[in-house]
Amino acid sequence: MAFLTDPTFWVAISLLIFVALVWRPIAKAVPKALDDRAAKIKAEMDEAEKLRVEAQELLAQYQRKQREVSIEAESIVRHAREEANRMTAEGKAKLEAALKRREKSALERIRRAEEQAMAVVRARAVDLAVAATRELLAARLTPAKDDALIDRAIRELPERLRVH
Repeated sequence: MAFLTDPTFWVAISLLIFVALVWRPIAKAVPKALDDRAAKIKAEMDEAEKLRVEAQELLAQYQRKQREVSIEAESIVRHAREEANRMTAEGKAKLEAALKRREKSALERIRRAEEQAMAVVRARAVDLAVAATRELLAARLTPAKDDALIDRAIRELPERLRVH
């Protein structure tokens, strides 16, 4: 029984008793802790999966909205271009019409100015011709020639009236 006096023996026995006493609660606590840890990890993974699915749904929604906004923007740009083209054509047509009206008005003013100028020239020519004729007749005619011209004009009068 010498081993009963050996301190190593008693340390080993104490260790075995300690392990036996501690093993039960540890044996229960370790699997429970592992199960709790596994449940926590599973819950975190489930939450991560749920967040991933939500993120994918949000991404899909934003991509749809982006496509819709892009289509709407293209529609707005196309409509703006059509409206600009329409307004340009309308403005061009109005400008052409205004230019034609101005051209017509200018041509009419030019025609009237020409007519007035011609009337002034004719009137002046008639005045000059009458004045020249008066001077010529006054210089060349005598009372005897006047009577002969008047008689001749009276004789030719019926013939001239029939011609017209």
